[in-house]
Amino acid sequence: MRSAAGSATAPGVGVLCVVAASVLWGTTGTAATFAPSVSPLAIGAAAMGIGGLLQALYAARAIAGQGTGLMARWRLVSLAAVAVAVYPLAFYSSMRLSGVAVGTVVSIGSAPVAAALIERFTDGKPLTRQWMAGAFMGVSGAALLSFAGHGPAGSSGTSWTFLAGLALGLVAGTTYALYSWTAHRLIGGGLSSRAAMGAVFGLGGLLLMPVLAATGRPLLESWTNFSVGAYMALVPMFAGYVLFGWGLARIRASTATGISLLETVVAAVLAVLVVGERLPLLAWLGAAVVILGLFILTPRQSARGPLPPSSPARERLAQQQAGAKPHQ
Repeated sequence: MRSAAGSATAPGVGVLCVVAASVLWGTTGTAATFAPSVSPLAIGAAAMGIGGLLQALYAARAIAGQGTGLMARWRLVSLAAVAVAVYPLAFYSSMRLSGVAVGTVVSIGSAPVAAALIERFTDGKPLTRQWMAGAFMGVSGAALLSFAGHGPAGSSGTSWTFLAGLALGLVAGTTYALYSWTAHRLIGGGLSSRAAMGAVFGLGGLLLMPVLAATGRPLLESWTNFSVGAYMALVPMFAGYVLFGWGLARIRASTATGISLLETVVAAVLAVLVVGERLPLLAWLGAAVVILGLFILTPRQSARGPLPPSSPARERLAQQQAGAKPHQ
């Protein structure tokens, strides 16, 4: 039985879920700065690891009820779980090396392109003109925001650390796109969003437990460090990914990752207001371009009314609008 949330099929609901998740995710980099003695590996393992286990607990009944379907798709589940485990380690390391704003922008800004390429070469889904225009605007704005000359407050990091942060950001963006695509594929294959996300993030959380055991001691050394870890696991990771799963049940993974570019704007604003990073005018222009790209990426609802999220009719309509032949 699908949940009440899963019964709503309008793309607008999916967009709102992804927007809400993106706002929550945008707080993670700033929250991490309140625990500077905790390594990015520990922060990432605690946030996504514990958050993933909470996802599995939340979805335990759905996972048990759809265990046969999950086992039949074990390759997809395993691939997504590995991506879930790699993503936070790369993401938080990128922010530590290149700054909160830059690390977030590169990580999230590269994800829509990676997601669209994955969909294009694995599912044969067309790159629509609307998506290409929105993605171009979003990625261009993210690039402006990233390279406008800001960095961690008070730091004079060497070029290699900055470049390493950029490289890790690309790894994070690719793995983010990969687990978004696999989760969407699982949901489109008949699994509920709760079962798919719970299984993927629960297994990914288990993979992160050895990393947390090896690096997480500083999280217990002060109340502030513990509070940061608890916040990251409960709010952005657990609540945020529940919302993201609902969104993936209603819109394409490439659209969801494109909309989540909003996270870069939230992160940049918080980096200025809370962390003390400086953004020049060009960077604020980039933030405005990202938001414009979000409006272009937002799917338009057909006048005929919404179609079920994974129905053949929805797939044919999307392909006809893109000028593509329906898949056989």
